Amino acid sequence: MRSMRFATPALCAVVTLLTGANAFAGSANIAVAANFTEPAKEIAGLFKDKTGHELVLSFGSSGQFYTQIKENAPFAILLSADDERPKKLVDEGLGVAESRFTYAIGKLVLWSKDPSAVKGEETLKANAFNKLSIANPTAAPYGAAAIETLKALKLYETVQPKIVQGNTISQAFQFVDTGNAEVGFVALSQLMPNAGGSRWLVPQTLYSEIRQDAVLLKASAGNEAATAFLTFLKTPEARAVIEKFGYALDPKSGS
Repeated sequence: MRSMRFATPALCAVVTLLTGANAFAGSANIAVAANFTEPAKEIAGLFKDKTGHELVLSFGSSGQFYTQIKENAPFAILLSADDERPKKLVDEGLGVAESRFTYAIGKLVLWSKDPSAVKGEETLKANAFNKLSIANPTAAPYGAAAIETLKALKLYETVQPKIVQGNTISQAFQFVDTGNAEVGFVALSQLMPNAGGSRWLVPQTLYSEIRQDAVLLKASAGNEAATAFLTFLKTPEARAVIEKFGYALDPKSGS
């Protein structure tokens, strides 16, 4: 298995959503799984308009963020691409137990920019491509789901020499988008509303459900902007955005 990297040294992008003057507005640093980039930007904009709070969104892999939080990175909230790392943060005394909930359920897609390239699992069985892009399965849950899918189809050993890894699901997407790989496993949210090409929505039976959990970090338990954002994430307004980007919703997580 080979790893491909871009020249850009930054592991994650940072977007600051600026608010107008508001004497009562707070701020919070939010670690956001890369697959949730566009929904997070849109939801944070709605949140800013409603509350005046300023959010700083950092995008990267859940594994990288977990390590950084363990090393005292100044995040108030983790929006993970899995439920494992938020639970570990709670178990390790770093996360607020009652704050943890599933904000989205992700969907895995095999995608190509070529409109005729992807024809379901037959594309993988034919093995006619030179490179198959996935996210790092250790750091990114969507990468782990890709490996799980290949093993379920009994194709992992066959295609393994052609796999190239991105550090995040965003890089896995970029490898396909730039032509560095003909096909790749990406998040459905990255293809919304329409990325073109051809795609196969991987059946849920082939990989474990990607439950994406949010958790408030104990060091920021008193941060008004952070706690308000978690509450807002459960509102019909925010959930409509999440659903628009192709995620399923946990009915237990709505407000």
